[in-house]
Amino acid sequence: MTWSVSRIATAGVDIMGTSSVDQLIARGREHFARQEYVQALQAFEEAVRVAPRFADLHNAIGLCRSLLGQPEAAVEAFRQAVALNPGYVEAYLNLGLTLNDLGRLEEAREAFARAAEADRARTPSPFPFLLAAEMANRHAELGELYVQGGDLQEAAAQYRKAVALCPQFIDIRNKLARLLIDLGELDEAETHLREILGINPAFVAARVNLGLAFYRRGDREAARREWQRCLELQPEHPQARSFLNLLDRETGA
Repeated sequence: MTWSVSRIATAGVDIMGTSSVDQLIARGREHFARQEYVQALQAFEEAVRVAPRFADLHNAIGLCRSLLGQPEAAVEAFRQAVALNPGYVEAYLNLGLTLNDLGRLEEAREAFARAAEADRARTPSPFPFLLAAEMANRHAELGELYVQGGDLQEAAAQYRKAVALCPQFIDIRNKLARLLIDLGELDEAETHLREILGINPAFVAARVNLGLAFYRRGDREAARREWQRCLELQPEHPQARSFLNLLDRETGA
């Protein structure tokens, strides 16, 4: 079983635009590290009620369920993770191992095959997937430190390295795209955001950023369409609503 929940650290405010999700994820990771799996599960399940389309949270819930001796519930959580992110190698591996423990060998073989297929197709790296994932997360963490230090160019360089290692980590790609918008590199940002939405059309944070890229280009109507779509997916999304209010003030609507 791939027990790490470190991927969740890259989620942050980008998921839903609210710090409450960050706090719940941090709490869950702390409990998980202390092997307090009941408390970790409670935190992750509370977070997933706010961010139901975030695959990493479903994978973390599956890990907790497995460690608590609830394999059937774990299978359901892992399946939800791969449904949201079909390139999620770790979740496929976790699903396969859990199914194998349940004696559901044919389903386990299928999950392992999907993991191998996703690894080949989505990790253009010479490194094994788990090593590439760890390296990508380290680059992303360093990128965040450069953001805090005010060096956005170097931050973007670190995020680019992370994305080159694991382009399927759409949370990291979304952070890179947001940085690129701030740097005025709108073409590259739009490319990343369209690819993210091709993987997961319901990733609201990426759609918010795509609208922002259009807005920075001066295409107010395209921006409005994206932000309205965000509210269709999540009616109370604060950033999308704020941006639409801004457009209304600009146009006198």
